[in-house]
Amino acid sequence: MTYYVHSGPRKIALDEVARNGAKLAAGLKDLGIGDGDSYASFMRNDIAMLETKVAGNQLGAYSVPVNWHATAEEAGYMFTDSGAKAIVIHADLLPGVASHLPQGVPVLVCATPPEIAGAYGVRPDLCDVPDGMIDYEAWRDGFEPLTGAPPLQRGSMIYTSGTTGNPKGVRREPTSAERQARLAELALRSFGIRPGGVVAMTGPMYHSAPGAYASIAMSLGNDIHLLPRFEPEGLLQAIHEHKISHMHVVPTMFVRMLRLPDAVKAKYDLSSLVHVIHGAAPCPPEVKRRMIEWWGDVIYEYYGSTEAGIVTVVNSTDWMNKPGTVGQPLDGQKVTIYDDDGNELGRGESGEIYMNLNDLSDFTYHNKADKRAEIERDGMVTNGDVGYIDEDGYVYLNDRKRDMIISGGVNIYPAEIEAALLEMPGVQDCAVFGIPHEEFGESIVAAIEPQPGASLSPETVKEFLKAHISAYKIPREVTFHDAMPREDTGKIFKRKLRQPYWDAAGRQI
Repeated sequence: MTYYVHSGPRKIALDEVARNGAKLAAGLKDLGIGDGDSYASFMRNDIAMLETKVAGNQLGAYSVPVNWHATAEEAGYMFTDSGAKAIVIHADLLPGVASHLPQGVPVLVCATPPEIAGAYGVRPDLCDVPDGMIDYEAWRDGFEPLTGAPPLQRGSMIYTSGTTGNPKGVRREPTSAERQARLAELALRSFGIRPGGVVAMTGPMYHSAPGAYASIAMSLGNDIHLLPRFEPEGLLQAIHEHKISHMHVVPTMFVRMLRLPDAVKAKYDLSSLVHVIHGAAPCPPEVKRRMIEWWGDVIYEYYGSTEAGIVTVVNSTDWMNKPGTVGQPLDGQKVTIYDDDGNELGRGESGEIYMNLNDLSDFTYHNKADKRAEIERDGMVTNGDVGYIDEDGYVYLNDRKRDMIISGGVNIYPAEIEAALLEMPGVQDCAVFGIPHEEFGESIVAAIEPQPGASLSPETVKEFLKAHISAYKIPREVTFHDAMPREDTGKIFKRKLRQPYWDAAGRQI
């Protein structure tokens, strides 16, 4: 059976994607890129981006997907730090980073397709490959597909978000064929993808989980629909029209779909859904409950990280019995909770979550081995999350340690306050964060995006919260925004909201 990748009106067989990826591999090899080398992509979700993933596996090289939201300086840092020997970039994104492209590194420019241009309001004149630049497709097609047994695979080198300082590239050791097979089985059990499904790619493939999800879907044989960006009703329409069976989403998408009017929700048949998995951030329990009531027991949740992979998974039934859990550790996974002094905590006690690597090959932070050492304890690693394990072995998250607010010596978790705010009538979305305070160290700010036509004030917000959370957790400052700064998943760029406060105080986040 032939499976296809769909992007807007374009449709290409998976075999052709693989063939194009092998052509790209041949071209990159001609540029001197081989085993252990790196090349970067700076793209939105596109068929060509899938080809860059195929090419890396053929070469035993690291593909480095860079977040296209990055500034020129941020992107330039990742291009240079990764040692990228070539860069594949969408035409419309080129002007924004041209000033920080590394000298002497070949830049392959891919024409921006109409469906992406339309979704992001890109002017037509910015979508074509500029004169004098290398046209990605024409250049790729000048090579015959690379053949022969590939070296050991290294996968992608994903750069972490870099809340403090520059982002860090997670660089893995080569993976043996035996370990790849075990990882593939683990991924199947975790993501729930099976051959012959219809997959919607809702999240950006420069992130580790959506990128891995796309790779697994391709390798197993699935029809794949690339959505240029997340739009609440647009996703429901895609599920209805294409009979989507499998998706990877983030909690923000749930929140925004739940905000749709009931009449809009009722327009679409969602009965094709088989397995919808979410992760990347804590999901407010009431949001999760409402999604299960709406979509049924097709919703799964995982917890993990770029460094440690998938650690826990929970299905809808178990979650309803244990609201708020992210599940039990998978076979071979170990989760331990430590306090700040390195003492192992007991059941029900909150602390920093550490986990082993299971079948994943070991990693370092590229050019930052000291940072790798900082996150390890007793052979396990942490990504800075705070949580606990209950008496039955189910893991719960409180929040990110780096997002935790310490006010007057008390730990405050923004996720709890955000979950309460999302239940307030008139609140479309929100973000809670800490800002410098001379007396208490930090104070709490809530940034709110109201629903259209809603009338909210700081006083009404605080009054609502009094009935739902403790007084010391109520934000001292409430701000309102017509539109929050967002990634293309819909996730809020919290860093951009809090940065001005810390800059004004002359302090770093």
